[in-house]
Amino acid sequence: MEKNSTPFLKKIFFTPLSWVWGFIYYFRRICYDYGILRQRSFQVPIISVGNLTFGGTGKTPFTLWLSQYLHTKNKRVMILMRGYKGRLEHSSGLLYSGKKINPDATDYGDEALLFARRLEDATVVVGKKRSENLSFYFPKVEPDVVLLEDGHQHIKIKRKLNIVLFDALMPLSSYKVAPLGYMREGFQALKDADLVVIGRADLVTPAKVLALKDLLIPHLPRGIQFAEVGFRPNGFYNSAYDMVYTLDQIRNRKVICVAGVANPKSFFKLLEDLGADILVTESFPDHHFFKPDEINSLLSYAKSEDALIVTTEKDIVRIKKIVNDESIVFLEVDIHFLSGEIETKEIIDSCLKNIY
Repeated sequence: MEKNSTPFLKKIFFTPLSWVWGFIYYFRRICYDYGILRQRSFQVPIISVGNLTFGGTGKTPFTLWLSQYLHTKNKRVMILMRGYKGRLEHSSGLLYSGKKINPDATDYGDEALLFARRLEDATVVVGKKRSENLSFYFPKVEPDVVLLEDGHQHIKIKRKLNIVLFDALMPLSSYKVAPLGYMREGFQALKDADLVVIGRADLVTPAKVLALKDLLIPHLPRGIQFAEVGFRPNGFYNSAYDMVYTLDQIRNRKVICVAGVANPKSFFKLLEDLGADILVTESFPDHHFFKPDEINSLLSYAKSEDALIVTTEKDIVRIKKIVNDESIVFLEVDIHFLSGEIETKEIIDSCLKNIY
């Protein structure tokens, strides 16, 4: 009786809150649409990479791919991001990619350090006041393109292209506005989308992807392009970012999986598919700052079993501040397109043709 009544009670108590939450975001967008609140324009193409849901939809690897693609077009990229949980989140900070510096994740956040390491000729600006930060740093950097990471709700900045990501692993029943579900705002926000990217599409059935598209299409502009992507592993690296194991060398190797990301299931699945002998999986909250006892206890267990601790690229920047051990490695991954790559590149190229 109690088990059956829980969803009903949740619906009664949370539905009014969900309506209020959704209406606030909807009204906010209306205010920008009609000029009640002013959007700021900049003389540079701005591309937003965002989502409608809480949790991981693959924004970081997609932004990485997008930055690398723009680099092949000889475009100097600036990434505007919040720097979540970093000390500079409430002020601002600037990182240049490729510089021989050793920034701290406690200052910039883990994602900013990932971008700075992986990208060429790019800058990363952290801080929640992104409009003000763009105004301040633009003359110093003079980027050709600005990427607004996690930007779909940051509509104070006018953008030329809105890319919205969804996670194919997320249950369709979760597509309700919080606190009933995992949506930050309602489907009305999709009216501003220019491209929809469905991540982890290789981990579900084609029927699940089709069902997600059917859910989204009524709220999207007519004829909008879809792309489907998955994750492709590259190799295993130590904390100095040297490759220490190829993908084949992990097969049958004892592994302890550690992840402090929003959706660790796909990470664990990658290791399973590579043939690792997974002893245990440990999940922590997204952007978790690990404590010494958490890592040391896992490290002790790993050494007793002659096992590796394998973590994510975002997690290693926080873990290595606690302990630097050869038994701890991370799996580097990139996205790969299952469909829509040509169309996605055409949309991006079109965005670059005309500057405000």
